[in-house]
Amino acid sequence: MFFLSGRSDDGAGLPSAVYGILAGTTHAVLPDSMPHPPASLPRRKSVGVKVGPILIGGGAPVVIQSMTNTDTADADATARQVQQLAATGSELVRVTVNTEEAAAQVARICEKLEARGCHVPVIGDFHYNGHKLLTGYPECAGALAKYRINPGNVGFGRKKDMQFATMIEKAIEYDKPVRIGVNWGSLDQELLTGMMDDNAKRTDPLDADDVMAEALIVSALSSAKRAEEIGLPRDHIVLSCKVSGVQKLIAVYRELAARCDYALHLGLTEAGMGSKGIVASTAAIGILLQEGIGDTIRISLTPEPGGDRTREVIVAQEILQTMGLRSFTPLVTACPGCGRTTSTFFQELADSIQAYVRTQMPIWREKYDGVEEMTLAVMGCVVNGPGESKHADIGISLPGTGETPSAPVFIDGKKVTTLRGDNIAGEFRRIVDEYVEKRFSGNRRP
Repeated sequence: MFFLSGRSDDGAGLPSAVYGILAGTTHAVLPDSMPHPPASLPRRKSVGVKVGPILIGGGAPVVIQSMTNTDTADADATARQVQQLAATGSELVRVTVNTEEAAAQVARICEKLEARGCHVPVIGDFHYNGHKLLTGYPECAGALAKYRINPGNVGFGRKKDMQFATMIEKAIEYDKPVRIGVNWGSLDQELLTGMMDDNAKRTDPLDADDVMAEALIVSALSSAKRAEEIGLPRDHIVLSCKVSGVQKLIAVYRELAARCDYALHLGLTEAGMGSKGIVASTAAIGILLQEGIGDTIRISLTPEPGGDRTREVIVAQEILQTMGLRSFTPLVTACPGCGRTTSTFFQELADSIQAYVRTQMPIWREKYDGVEEMTLAVMGCVVNGPGESKHADIGISLPGTGETPSAPVFIDGKKVTTLRGDNIAGEFRRIVDEYVEKRFSGNRRP
C-alpha cells in the first residue's frame, strides 16, 4: 500500500496526472501547464575581481581555470603546457612557484607566452615561502596576474601574521588580486586546535567533522578580513575552501556563500583519477552551480600515466555547457548503443564526429560567432535516431544491426540526403563544414 502525502493541485505534492493514475481513475488528469526550467540559473551576487582581462564574479560567466604539473623552473615545458591548457579553453592557468629557480623563470614563461600570442593570465601558487619569493623576485611578482595564498601554511607561530602580511603587501604594491585558498589537508592547525578545544568545553559539542568544516570557513573569512585591514581592496579577493568529499564540499560552500559576498573559486581537491574524479567533481560542483554558487571552477583530475593534462579543462567545459551556463563547442548527442546497433561502425562514427568537431572548433571560433551553440546528433538505429536527429541542428541516423549502412541526414529538422557506402563519416564531416559556413557566415568575425 502506498501512502501519498501532499496536495495534487498546487505543485506541493504529486502532479495531478500522477495522482490520478495512482488513485485508480480511468484517465490521467493533465495539469494546466508543465513546469519549465528557468531560462537562466540564479546566481549568487558576488564582488567582481579582475584577473588580467578576465572578470571573476560580479555577474560574469563562470570562469574555467587549470594548473600545470610541470617543473616551473623548466620555462620551456611550463610555457608549452600553459599554452596547451589555454588553447583547450582554460581562461586562467596556475603554476607552482615553490623555489627560487621557479620564481626566477616566471617572467620568462610569461614572455614566451606573449611571444606566441597566448595572453592567458598566469597565477602563482605559493606555499610556505611565498613571502620570500615575492620579495626576492620582483619580476615574478609583477609578471603574475594573481597570487594564490594558503593561510594554513604561510607561516607558523609568531611569523604567520608577518609573512601573510608581506604577501598581501606585495599584492597591493603590484596591484594583483589574491585567492585565499583554504584546504582541509593543510588547515591552520593552531586555529583548528583552538576551535576543537572550545568545542570540547561545550555542553553539546559538535561532531569533529563539523568543527573542521567551520574552521575552514573561519580561516578563509578571517584571512580575507585581515587582508582588507592591511589594505587589499575587496574586489581583489577570491576565496576557496576545498575538501575531497562531495557532501562536505557542498555543505562548506553553502555556508561560506551565505556569510560573504567574495567571489568564490570551486573545486573538489584531490578528486581522483578517471571516471571517479570526473563523477565526484561533477556531482559536487554541479549542485553548487545549480544553486548559483561559484564564480570560477577547477576540476582537479589526476592524469592517468601519459595522460593529457587538458582533460580537466574539457570536463569543466562540459559541466558548464551541459548545465546551460556557457557554450564552448558544438554538443554531439549520441545514443549509448544496444543490441539494435551495428556497434563497431556506430561507435567509430560517433567518435570520429566528436573528435572532428573538437578539432575544428578553434578554427571555427576564430572565424564565426555563435558556432559553439550548434548541436549535432549521431544515432545508431531507427528507434530514436530519426527523432533525435530532427531535434539537432544536424543529425545522422544509422539503420541498426545487420543492415547495409545507409544513413539519413537531417538539417534543421528536415531530411536532406541519405549517405551510403564506405565514406559516410567523411561525407558527414563535409556536410557539417558546409552547414557551419552557410549558417554562420553572417556572423563572421572581422
